[in-house]
Amino acid sequence: METRKVQVTGGSTYTVSIPKTWATDNDVEAGTEIEFHPDGDSLVLTPRSDEERTRGTLDIADLTGQALQRAVTTMYVSGFDVIELEAAEISTEQRSTIRDAVQSLVGLEVLEETRDRVVVQDLLDSSELSIHNAVTRMRLISLSMLEDAITALAERDHDLARDVIGRDDDLDRLWLVVSRIFRATLRTPKAAEELGLPREECFDYHSSARQLERIGDHATKIAHLTLNIDEPLPDEVVEAVSDLHGDAVEVIDTAMDALFDDDTDEATRRANEARTMVRAIDERVRAIDELLRDLDPTRAQLLGLVVDSVLRSADYGGNIAETALQKAAPTP
Repeated sequence: METRKVQVTGGSTYTVSIPKTWATDNDVEAGTEIEFHPDGDSLVLTPRSDEERTRGTLDIADLTGQALQRAVTTMYVSGFDVIELEAAEISTEQRSTIRDAVQSLVGLEVLEETRDRVVVQDLLDSSELSIHNAVTRMRLISLSMLEDAITALAERDHDLARDVIGRDDDLDRLWLVVSRIFRATLRTPKAAEELGLPREECFDYHSSARQLERIGDHATKIAHLTLNIDEPLPDEVVEAVSDLHGDAVEVIDTAMDALFDDDTDEATRRANEARTMVRAIDERVRAIDELLRDLDPTRAQLLGLVVDSVLRSADYGGNIAETALQKAAPTP
């Protein structure tokens, strides 16, 4: 750490020198324009760049299948606007994998293809992205998936179960968008300015989005389990699982309302209410376990996995409530 004294020039202008080492490392010289970004009681300064699009290059010669798809996804989440994928010769299989990866990511399009190069570009205007809207959309999708998964289980509706499984891709796409936005706020103060949110709040949204993504995973798990059920389930078991689902949804909704509430007192009340409801759900789970003992072991095990997924979804709602409490707490 280096310190500098603020000086006054011209009677009214405050000036401070910058460390020469930092200036050299960042190609700052006489005449270079510097951007200043207020961040609470701090002031972040960065050299002004004429390059509006962040470009990244990746050698994919040794990458295929899931490894290649993960590599494209990682570069997207890391914040590259233009991704150049290169190899001596890109195979047909690699091109197909790249297209699958592009289709699974919001805003990406293949811009250019040659024998040894594929260029992918993000066509979304980052300044128009809203982490709040993305998380709100994730809330709606994850809860509708969970509701439909329970309905599919109760009615043995395999078509509805498959629809739930298909919707998990939509939720994953939004999760990656939230991750991309959040990482951008960590990388540059300008991104946080464009969002109009402090970075701490972006962190809270990112943490909660992760919980919603996991709820969607458990809804998908229930849907997969439903595909293995052909015989009707006992009415009392269906009703008990449905009631458990209702309690879990109440936890999640209350926690999300707390997260989005700008009134800190009300947000704290709702978050604590959600945490209390999570503890009360354990009693209902124990009652369901008693019902499952009367079933044959195979069905009891399958339904036990369903109950566990609903319970975990409620726990994820409790995690969101914890985040909401932190968001509502006074800042130092």
